[in-house]
Amino acid sequence: MRDLCAEIQKLGKGIGNPTRYRILEALMKGPRPVGELVKAAKASQPAVSQHLAVLKSCGLVADAKQGQEVVYSLNAAYMLALLTGFAKHMKERKKGRRNGRKSEVIID
Repeated sequence: MRDLCAEIQKLGKGIGNPTRYRILEALMKGPRPVGELVKAAKASQPAVSQHLAVLKSCGLVADAKQGQEVVYSLNAAYMLALLTGFAKHMKERKKGRRNGRKSEVIID
């Protein structure tokens, strides 16, 4: 189990850069090889590779080897768990305020 705050911080790091956000936008349309992400991000291949490494370390992106190339995709399972945990946290926090107590939420 992980602390929700730390996970939200990783999400912020992932989407907090315009190039990384453009990469994520491209991946929302489906899996893409690096060459397509270079065009979508309007950045050099080394820069896109560095941004992909950050996105992978944040858990936002997954990769899979297909023949000679690596194809990147959104890590939908992680994002769903993160957003579900966040929604649960907000719901319990609202409920806790009504009952006069604080709430903590962790995600799997």
